[in-house]
Amino acid sequence: RIGEMAKSTQLIDNEVFRAYATYTAIVLLKMMLMSLITAYFRMTRKAFVNPEDTAAFGKGESAKKFLRTDPDVERARRGHLNDLENIVPFVGIGLLYALSGPELSTALLHFRIFTGARIIHTFAYLIPLPQPGRGLSWAVGYSVTFSMAYKVLKTAWLL
Repeated sequence: RIGEMAKSTQLIDNEVFRAYATYTAIVLLKMMLMSLITAYFRMTRKAFVNPEDTAAFGKGESAKKFLRTDPDVERARRGHLNDLENIVPFVGIGLLYALSGPELSTALLHFRIFTGARIIHTFAYLIPLPQPGRGLSWAVGYSVTFSMAYKVLKTAWLL
């Protein structure tokens, strides 16, 4: 079955698709966790961008001091934005890749490397770890997504 496109009725039985679903769920949950981390930093640093979010800390002028930026909040936000820029393409291209009939071992390698790279990237962003750790983890994940896109185009090229 290598090289065959998977039929939608067989997806749940397709090991590559199950691997895709597993690793996609992991990185999407990791991305969702970033919004909770951002919220945690907003609450603990009392740094908000919307006036209504400061209501618990006072009214009027006394609440305005909580309308500010904070370096920790901004770092978490940037990490979350980077997830959006990288995980969303992985989800789409990964699905097409999983449906393009790759070997299970090759697909697992792609999915595991991407997932590991994004987890390392998150730690490198939040701790922060010195460069080039964050940059390398980003590049590894990005390269995996390009590799899958290449395989999809090579398999399904109809232009």
